[in-house]
Amino acid sequence: MESLNPRVRLAWVAGALVPGTVILVAGLIADRVGLPVPPAAAAGLAVAVVALGLAAVFFRYRVWRFEVRDDSLYLVRGVLTRVDTSVPYVRIQHVDTRRGPIERGLGLASVVVYTAGSRGADITIPGLTPARASDLRERLRELATESEFDAV
Repeated sequence: MESLNPRVRLAWVAGALVPGTVILVAGLIADRVGLPVPPAAAAGLAVAVVALGLAAVFFRYRVWRFEVRDDSLYLVRGVLTRVDTSVPYVRIQHVDTRRGPIERGLGLASVVVYTAGSRGADITIPGLTPARASDLRERLRELATESEFDAV
């Protein structure tokens, strides 16, 4: 099975810092406006949230794997709840690549797989190099097209 690019951990760390920063700023604002929120308590909570987020990044990266199989795209992910997903190619409607600002800065991209009968993106594979994401997108598109013809 294929793992993600190690740089994805930096993107996930950035995501882990956001809630801690929000808690810290909210605690400082609450202290400024006179609410009974000690700044030390807000800072302690912010540090705890960031520490849990950083631990989750470590375990999330260790678990996240995917594989392009003969008949389906197979993924394993999840820290507390392990999720094994198998997406048959015949269910794939279309495949996109996505690069947000943090991903662009880190030289990464994600592949988003949309399946039949879903309201949104069913599967997102993060932490790929742009070249790998493009290759994977095209491979999944080809496999979906082939499986559509085989199903008829």
